[in-house]
Amino acid sequence: MTGLPEAASIRGEALACTDLLALEEFRLRWLGKKGEITGLLKGLGAVDPAERSARGAAINALRDIAQTAWEARKAELEVIAEQAALDAGWIDVTAPSSARAAGRLHPITVLLEEVIDHFTGLGFEVASGPEIEDEFHNFDALNIPKDHPARDVWDTFYTDRREIPRTHTSSVQIRAMQTRKPPIRVISPGRVFRNETIDATHHASFNQVEGLLVDRHVTVGHLKHTLETLVTRIMGRKLETRFRPAFYPFVEPGLDLDVQCVFCNGVGCSICKGSGYIELIPGGLVHPKVLASCGLDPDEWQGFAFGMGFDRMVMMRYGIDDIRRLYDGRLQLVRQF
Repeated sequence: MTGLPEAASIRGEALACTDLLALEEFRLRWLGKKGEITGLLKGLGAVDPAERSARGAAINALRDIAQTAWEARKAELEVIAEQAALDAGWIDVTAPSSARAAGRLHPITVLLEEVIDHFTGLGFEVASGPEIEDEFHNFDALNIPKDHPARDVWDTFYTDRREIPRTHTSSVQIRAMQTRKPPIRVISPGRVFRNETIDATHHASFNQVEGLLVDRHVTVGHLKHTLETLVTRIMGRKLETRFRPAFYPFVEPGLDLDVQCVFCNGVGCSICKGSGYIELIPGGLVHPKVLASCGLDPDEWQGFAFGMGFDRMVMMRYGIDDIRRLYDGRLQLVRQF
């Protein structure tokens, strides 16, 4: 349109600016309140009404071109100026930092938050206790006598003062029964320590989550329902489960909950050793001697307890086939079941 500057000329003028000061002069010339485009818009009143609309649209298009050219060149010159300052050894500490990739929560943390949310929704409290324990809370109160194999140094770490890096968070359950009045509902997540040879499925330090409920008229049915709903919540779908009798000194009867292998969907593989199931959560009804050792009358109160090697559940959830990968800073999740 006659009488209007060329778009290419405006773009070329912006690109010709070699510093921010020159670019500011470009902005004032074309986009300022007294700039050329503002002057062209003010002059529309003298234009023939038949041409006014088309001319106004063309002027607005030129304004957009000038604005875009100014912003693009400004971004380029700022990068150039920043690099020049860095090359000169000067850093503007007030400038915004460059974008960095955000970190992510560890899969153990993610799943633990889900477990805590699940149980607090059922009325359980989160209880914690010391990682260095005495023999009473770690063994005696749990009906584990002094001649029990678990007390052997080949199975348990000891300090020079005969203190024990706890082998399970069951010690927290003992403290809960000693300090709370029934009914009691607690879960006790935390790190535990075993004198294990580290391999794909074992570690000397790992995470555990244990649960305890003490009330009147507690049955195995309550335990079964609690564990089955937990597995469904964590795995995101209902899996086939089975309970097998097992012996643990602190529960009677003792049970093991096995879950359908998520790696082979129950067909049988090397991970489940061809059985189609993975042992996941041991538990049972709290032994009367354990209740009595905490000052509770076993004729009045009953309870159930369970404990799971939490790392194993994380491995099942995310398809991790080696426990050592959980503690590798390069951990990358390939899939989620």
